[in-house]
Amino acid sequence: MTTPSYDWVENWGGRDQGQESLTGWAHPGMATTSDGRIVSCDSGSSEILIYAQDGELIHSWLGNFTDAHGITVVNDDGNDYLWIADNGSKRLPEFSYEYPPGAENKSGIVSKYDLEGHFILSLPNPTHPNYGHSRYAPTSIAVDEIRFGGLGDIWVADGYGASLVHKFNAEGEYILSIDGSEGSGHFSCPHGIVIDRRKYTPELYVADRANGRVQVFNLDGDYLRTFGEEFFNTPSEFAITGNLMIVAELEARLAILDLEDSLVRYLFPDDLAAKSEGWPNEISDSGDIKRPSRLGPERFNSPHGITVDESGNIYVAEWLIGGRFTKLVLN
Repeated sequence: MTTPSYDWVENWGGRDQGQESLTGWAHPGMATTSDGRIVSCDSGSSEILIYAQDGELIHSWLGNFTDAHGITVVNDDGNDYLWIADNGSKRLPEFSYEYPPGAENKSGIVSKYDLEGHFILSLPNPTHPNYGHSRYAPTSIAVDEIRFGGLGDIWVADGYGASLVHKFNAEGEYILSIDGSEGSGHFSCPHGIVIDRRKYTPELYVADRANGRVQVFNLDGDYLRTFGEEFFNTPSEFAITGNLMIVAELEARLAILDLEDSLVRYLFPDDLAAKSEGWPNEISDSGDIKRPSRLGPERFNSPHGITVDESGNIYVAEWLIGGRFTKLVLN
């Protein structure tokens, strides 16, 4: 297999940002619509941003969510919709970039919108006994779409609460939960999930981030295998293009995998970023948290959201004050 290479597009998606956006701590997902538009969220407000592939902002709208931490596009009956995983809390500058008081008890929610921002529905909170002592803080959604031969089931990763992955049916009814204990061990921050359809039988990939591995299940929730402990540091989110899987690793790199779950290469790593004081941001001389000054082209700081277009180009949203979007163009 030819090892893919990419050109870094600096300042993709740049726009005039207000003070709220410039000082907000970005924590967004990314997704691609059926017609190739790129969707993400502003760093400082509950504003969905929809871009053309050249980085022009073509549409935006304010939603009723705290943060669009996970964004998934689905197509039902020819129309695109957004599923948004709102983890329920956000680090705020007025609290020295800590979570506001009470955030540890505030549950999140998973909701569906059309591309114009009209609310469609929300999923119920899963009825799992772990929520007697943990909040529900969903971080990612994967849908077994009917257009691809699926049943319409909805999978939700609770990466910031009870570290569980839940399954709902197409009507939004809670079905079951998996915790990884039938596999390689209980999930610790199952941050991202995706349904992989590269092979004949689709599989559910779970980015078991704090354990530095990926656990794989069938669509009934049965454990299949674990991989990546020897080459991942912080697997966080997935994108699939052709036979390749792109994994965003929060600690400053992307990983490209082949069809056999083997590492092909890393993209634009910065081995020093996560070791810097205050990462993913920076501590000023006065002790304040600020946007990192060492940000530069061709090195990632904190990849978080990720998506691809029909040509195999990659789009990345990072986790830091003020946000940063980057496009990687496939050569």
